[in-house]
Amino acid sequence: MAKTTRITVDAVIVDNDSVVLIKRKNPPFKGMYALPGGFVDYNESVEEALVREAKEETGLDVNIERLVGVYSAPGRDPRGHTVSICFLCRVSGGGLAAGSDAETAEKFKIEHLPKLAFDHKRMIHGCLDKRNTVCLTRQTRVTDAML
Repeated sequence: MAKTTRITVDAVIVDNDSVVLIKRKNPPFKGMYALPGGFVDYNESVEEALVREAKEETGLDVNIERLVGVYSAPGRDPRGHTVSICFLCRVSGGGLAAGSDAETAEKFKIEHLPKLAFDHKRMIHGCLDKRNTVCLTRQTRVTDAML
């Protein structure tokens, strides 16, 4: 059987000067913090998948602001080759509560992010590099110490 690359989505959900993270309930990286996200279902757009995954894992309704980037390094996921499409999002409704694959859902200040699963720190960094004013209510300079 031929190996195939799977498509995932990840959401950098910004709420004031914080980012919403989940603590993973399942392997890989069980117990680590990560951006909300997951696999794109057959016949589903990446945008639909992102909104669905955000709601399932955090209880939040989100509006997509913009594309952050596409992350495709073959070793980024120990389950196999996945390509993740990451979007910057704003909260539009709902209430923060862990669901589906999340043990917890929490907000973290950009300056105090925990260690993150996968390449999610890089995704957040990519978002901040491009438009600090969109991600934060006040200007914050990203430093190597934050990475």
